[in-house]
Amino acid sequence: MKELKDLKLKDAKKLSELSAADFKKELQDSEKKLFTLKMKLETEELKQTHLVKYLRRYIAKLNTIASEKWIKLS
Repeated sequence: MKELKDLKLKDAKKLSELSAADFKKELQDSEKKLFTLKMKLETEELKQTHLVKYLRRYIAKLNTIASEKWIKLS
């Protein structure tokens, strides 16, 4: 992952239009990407450390939209 656009983050409007199943998949994929970035950060393979911050905030946005739409994530 070289840049922010490579993370393929969606905007809030598109996220709110997703079905519950697609929404859960988006959240799981984002959490996997975050884990991968954190591991690369720890092994000093990641040069763009700002990507971790953006992905953490994106996951927070997903959780906020899920609570607004009453989507059960577990």
